[in-house]
Amino acid sequence: MSRRFDYLADVEVFVAVVEKGSLSAGAVFLATTPSVVSRTISRLETRLGVQLLRRTTRRLSLTEAGLLYFEQSQAAFSLINDAERTIQAQEGELTGRVRLSVPTTYGHYRLPALLCRFNRQHPQVRIELSISNRNVDLVAEGYDLAIRLGKLPDSGLIGRQLEDARLCLVAAPDYLQRSGTPRSIDELAAHACLPFVMPGSGRIGPWLFRERGVDREWIPEANVRVSDDVLGIVSLAEHGMGICQTYDFIVRERLQNGRLVELLEQSSGRFRPFSVIYPPHRQLQAAARALIDFLTHEVAADMGMLLSEPQLIE
Repeated sequence: MSRRFDYLADVEVFVAVVEKGSLSAGAVFLATTPSVVSRTISRLETRLGVQLLRRTTRRLSLTEAGLLYFEQSQAAFSLINDAERTIQAQEGELTGRVRLSVPTTYGHYRLPALLCRFNRQHPQVRIELSISNRNVDLVAEGYDLAIRLGKLPDSGLIGRQLEDARLCLVAAPDYLQRSGTPRSIDELAAHACLPFVMPGSGRIGPWLFRERGVDREWIPEANVRVSDDVLGIVSLAEHGMGICQTYDFIVRERLQNGRLVELLEQSSGRFRPFSVIYPPHRQLQAAARALIDFLTHEVAADMGMLLSEPQLIE
């Protein structure tokens, strides 16, 4: 009986070459020589009857047929790999690697406790965590999932909301002793406010309030402005430089021990969403799916929320 897919080794070579970017890099990865790799791809092209790669002395590029074949072959190998991980998880401890990108707010103040609990359940899963305010390209940069704030513009990805994070206005007791306590939003104009400059627009991010059930945005003006890392405004506020608006989960401990004081509680009540995003399920390994399910369930339990359904981000 002949084997239907006896050429899969050639397909693996093709996928490796495309992923590594060149024949030589693919050969190093596969522990062989560029000439062997070249002959293998030529054999695959002959079998398929189409050209997959355009090869020159300096660069390598995919034909239209090559791109289609690469994407579907990569997805097929991912499914096989995922099936192996799933069976391994059923037979013993879950294993694998998960690459995760998160913003500094979540990476420092929400995620550590969650990852500690996940690690205790699945100690053989390796987590590669990137904490940065840069929005990574999940597919191009090889990330399995990311946690992002606000609206999610990435078409073709799946998004599940983790939580609505409450915003609050805070200042240090030392600042309030020196400058007084504002009693209304309008009085903030007379205070040292600590705004954050939005990286995408270069503009000051508005502070969000809810006054008598009506949403209101207010643009803080100040001599000190923070960019790149939004946690900087909290550090400055804690040292008495002024007033900032941030998330409750960041300053909760500081409020409890008196290092910061919440202001204008009557005008709070605004929230911003954090979500976990990831490629469609067919491209995910078991370890990544386990972490997604863990995060959505644990955060929902912590917040007393109903679990969100996966949504395709258009």
